[in-house]
Amino acid sequence: MTSTQQRAELQRRIWQIANEVRGAVDGWDFKQYVLGALFYRFISENFVSYAENGDDSVNYAGLSEECLTPEFIDDAIKTKGYFIYPCDLFENVVKDANTNERLNTDLADIFKSIELSASGYPSESDIKGLFADFDTTSNRLGHTVKDKNTRLAAVLKGVAELDFGDFGASQIDLFGDAYEFLISNYAANAGKSGGEFFTPQHVSRLIAQLAMHGQTSVNKIYDPACGSGSLLLQAKKHFDAHIIEDGFFGQEINHTTYNLARMNMFLHNINYDKFNIQLGNTLIEPHFGDDKPFDAIVSNPPYSVKWIGSDDPTLINDERFAPAGVLAPKSKADFAFVLHALSYLSSKGRAAIVCFPGIFYRGGAEQKIRQYLVDNNNVETVISLAPNLFFGTTIAVNILVLAKNKVSTDIQFIDASSLFKKETNNNVLLDAHIAQIMQVFDNKANVDHFAKSVPFEEVAANDYNLSVSSYVETEDTRELIDITQLNAELKTTVAKIDQLRAEIDAIVTEIEGQGAGV
Repeated sequence: MTSTQQRAELQRRIWQIANEVRGAVDGWDFKQYVLGALFYRFISENFVSYAENGDDSVNYAGLSEECLTPEFIDDAIKTKGYFIYPCDLFENVVKDANTNERLNTDLADIFKSIELSASGYPSESDIKGLFADFDTTSNRLGHTVKDKNTRLAAVLKGVAELDFGDFGASQIDLFGDAYEFLISNYAANAGKSGGEFFTPQHVSRLIAQLAMHGQTSVNKIYDPACGSGSLLLQAKKHFDAHIIEDGFFGQEINHTTYNLARMNMFLHNINYDKFNIQLGNTLIEPHFGDDKPFDAIVSNPPYSVKWIGSDDPTLINDERFAPAGVLAPKSKADFAFVLHALSYLSSKGRAAIVCFPGIFYRGGAEQKIRQYLVDNNNVETVISLAPNLFFGTTIAVNILVLAKNKVSTDIQFIDASSLFKKETNNNVLLDAHIAQIMQVFDNKANVDHFAKSVPFEEVAANDYNLSVSSYVETEDTRELIDITQLNAELKTTVAKIDQLRAEIDAIVTEIEGQGAGV
């Protein structure tokens, strides 16, 4: 089955599950149950693979609890980060899901058992609360136990019927594709902004390639507003042939997406000791101060959100913001995220950050921060993208690429606003578009109407304006007009009009003469 066929089958199956529970569960809540069931199935299959270790004579799902030694359980938790008893595996639970009158409470107990298995082990914080949003006893599933069980069984059966082989062999990113489909179908209807929580995979690929371009290995990669973790995971895909030595780091303020990010790490076979996802406000309570600097930083922070800013007098002395001499406006935290990323960046690394375009031309504090970034030669490239690439917003966003090891003081501007393929609800970047951007990013060539490297002095003289449109001239697609030919045609037309007027005047004179002789 090709990736296109797998993706279509996944979407068909999710829609079928949705129809099973339609009207009972809000679309935004339904998303959590589908993703939770996918995760439950994955970690069950992954654990079975570990337990059987390629031995066809072993059937872990059929073992009794008495067959499991304390040593095996201890070793499994130390290796995988969690433990699942055979009776608690997805495949065993789903067999009797339609007839199990205790399905909702059994699932709650199973999820609690999986989380508690890590207690006292290094993986405890990575496992704790993973199933918090898969609330099987919630009234959102129905007001009676029977209703809850019926809908839970429908979700479990639907996920069980996804037949792509094992997760690792799938041609697509099952979790990412499922999340993207659910976001695109439910975000608008639920009144939520999908763009806050999810960076589409095609945009993530571009950001990851920009951040890691030219590096054969990185110490670690970091996303200060990681959402569901899609940007970090694209970095993993891009670096499959290389090494991310110390793993994946991210911080997320939203509890639901924080859980999704941790699930996503497990779903992509990133072991608990190779990722560190933390919950909290990056700007006010940043984690990983002891883990910096990072060789690669990727981020799609929320656009123009409010923050405490100057209301907290200690922030101007914060090592992240102090060098710029000014804080980002309280009503627009965009540059606070940018300065945070820069402070966590290593001397050899790059940060690729999705930004609201207004921050590149507005005055006030934002202009002063731009001046700091430009004067310190940290701005490598600014890229303008096409509109409508993100769920929940039609804004044509920009990507800011920061570096601390530039060999030139020039700043590159790329106008990629014409690179997209229009699909039903959103525009998408194709691999060919990404390759076109990466080629010019690499060679820094000037390309008419597409890319231009601008001397530092010119940017400074232009009030440190970093808008792409200020430096890359838009191609004039209007039809070219030959003025000489147009004048000749006008002259001919005027002559014809004069002739027609003379003929009309003659006819009128003749008619008037005939009337006078009557």
